[in-house]
Amino acid sequence: KCKACGPGYATPLDAMKGKCCPREEIVYLPCIYRNTGIEKPDYLATVDVDPKSPHYCQVIHRLPMPNLKDELHHSGWNACSSCFGDATKKRNRLILPSLISSRVYVVDVGTDMRAPRIHKIVEPVELFWKGNVANPHTSHCLGSGDILISCMGDPSGNGKGGFILLDGETFEVKGNWENGAEVPPLGYDFWYQPRHNVLMSTEWGAPKVLADGFDPADVEREHYGRRINVWDWSTHAYIQAIDLGKGSIPLEIRFLHNPDAAEGFVGCALSGAVHRFYKTEKGDWAAEKVIEVPSKKVQGWLLPDMPGLITDILISLDDRFLYFSNWLHGDIRQYDISDTRKPKLVGQVFLGGSITKGGPVTVVEDKELRCQPEPFVIKGKRVPGGPQMIQLSLDGKRLYVSSSLYSGWDKQFYPDLVKEGSVMLQIDVDTERGGLKVNKNFLVDFGKEPDGPVLAHEIRYPGGDCTSDIWM
Repeated sequence: KCKACGPGYATPLDAMKGKCCPREEIVYLPCIYRNTGIEKPDYLATVDVDPKSPHYCQVIHRLPMPNLKDELHHSGWNACSSCFGDATKKRNRLILPSLISSRVYVVDVGTDMRAPRIHKIVEPVELFWKGNVANPHTSHCLGSGDILISCMGDPSGNGKGGFILLDGETFEVKGNWENGAEVPPLGYDFWYQPRHNVLMSTEWGAPKVLADGFDPADVEREHYGRRINVWDWSTHAYIQAIDLGKGSIPLEIRFLHNPDAAEGFVGCALSGAVHRFYKTEKGDWAAEKVIEVPSKKVQGWLLPDMPGLITDILISLDDRFLYFSNWLHGDIRQYDISDTRKPKLVGQVFLGGSITKGGPVTVVEDKELRCQPEPFVIKGKRVPGGPQMIQLSLDGKRLYVSSSLYSGWDKQFYPDLVKEGSVMLQIDVDTERGGLKVNKNFLVDFGKEPDGPVLAHEIRYPGGDCTSDIWM
């Protein structure tokens, strides 16, 4: 029955528990050389994650891009579960936007999923001329077959929260998705929910400000984000802004997977908060803070208060658990969200970070921990950096973690990460009671790549996953 339908799965629970949903065997990660001192192009790595394979935990293929300093970042699909009812659609192209160069690479993963190849390149001038946007970030396929990509700026590097639309067959730039003269001052991630006629987008910062590092003064100058931006799905009009507070920097945004749900969560990097957003009785949208990671008072760091820096969040396909990473503090957290207004912490594990014992940072006041955590060592390697991008297996039992945030910030906050390369790790998840445990047999060390240490970023499965698939 699954093969007779389009790409993806009929429902989130089918994706999680269905018989046509095998365990992941390979994953894709964009690998970045910008800011490492190595003059090589970024590439897409294919990693074997099948425990039965002789190449387990190894990079089995590398697809280099034809240009330098693209800064590959997040990826998406030409088709996903939003096209499940259309048997003419196939999930066979991976969309790879470049955050700095503004190129969009369309990668053929259908001909040979273990050895992807470049299918088409959308050059920056196409985004500049046809949409007056730049710095593409998140891509999602639409039920119509087209591809929607959020952008962070205009061609001059100023902040601008616009979108670009690609034809799902030719991958030509159609123009802007948004209608009307008003657009948000900043952009980043987005998620849509057609049953409630809404698209939600978030804000990171102005591209020319954050390109080479983070200056706290730029928060005061309003160069960093603070809003969830609400769009009318059918008219593409910008209709509401939900202010989460100055300096909050809302990044990844996720609706619950149930397409009837009128709520979700957004993680705020600098404020260390997770907000639940929801539809009100009046029909507009609001948000409430439901989780807060306290900053730690420190010595030997950029500021006297160190935020957790929540950089990635995701929700399990059954909408039971929420996960997020604290890139600076160094921990991954698991919350039971059976009551979405009162998340309950049920799992936590430290995988490095800036506050480990023996490092340059001394914690002088901590509202959560009694002592600084030990450095994280796996297979004899002391892991540099902190946990960043996360991806959950469809069945919810394995959480994959990579450690690079963005090369300009990696270089500033974790210089050893840039010198030694990032890692990919795997955490075993207790899906009954909650709980996280590091798989000590799993390590992909991107410090040992043929052309030198590289920064591996977002993790994507060939068959779709809980951060790329949307149900209509």
